Amino acid sequence: MLRQTALLALALALLPLSLAQISEDFETGWNQTAWPIYAPDCNQGGAITLDSTTAHSGKNSLRVDSPGGYCGHIFFGTTRIPSGDVYVRAYVKASKALTDSHVSFITMPDAAQAAGKHLRIGGQSQILMYNRESDDATLPDLSPQGIAASTALPTGSWQCFEYHLGADGSIETWLGGTAIPGLTVKAGVANADAEQWQRSSYVPKITGVYFGWESYGGDANTFWYDDVVVSAGRVGCV
Repeated sequence: MLRQTALLALALALLPLSLAQISEDFETGWNQTAWPIYAPDCNQGGAITLDSTTAHSGKNSLRVDSPGGYCGHIFFGTTRIPSGDVYVRAYVKASKALTDSHVSFITMPDAAQAAGKHLRIGGQSQILMYNRESDDATLPDLSPQGIAASTALPTGSWQCFEYHLGADGSIETWLGGTAIPGLTVKAGVANADAEQWQRSSYVPKITGVYFGWESYGGDANTFWYDDVVVSAGRVGCV
């Protein structure tokens, strides 16, 4: 773990200042000014705590508990977002598997959609997916072929989750450094597993990145987050 922490610090130090926006390993605690709670509309029972019993590196992570249901949602995050391309890397650990129900573990207020709407990353049909709140479009399509083009999120262990939102509307996503085809779209390139997503000329314009848990049914879960980076260039799973 000490070696991983040192490698992360070195990688971030080598990033140009224009690329590195914000990074956090929570080793000095949870700075709630830099990483405030985000719970739009309501919050009934969701909780975020600094946890020293499990971490990807060092000794601390942030733990998110949700009792399920929309008003059980709670997130923490940042509005320090690069202009243009946005890359996000976080190590995540889930206590329970994604189910058939619709859930989110990352939510991003999105100026490209109607006021108050979000670009969301989570799951449905037991796989990882994106959801565009304004029209409920999913990436990938939740067809048998689209579901097969994504992947489940493993439970009980730290997973390196990365994604890229391109200034041209492209989206790339990686789990453990491996690209997920169903969670990838390129501007101007047809994708048979993203027909619903590509019916519009949508280009994300996020104003924040928030990590937590939100379910639109009864799914309760506990997630942990560590070694979070938001930047204008890819950091990778160091």
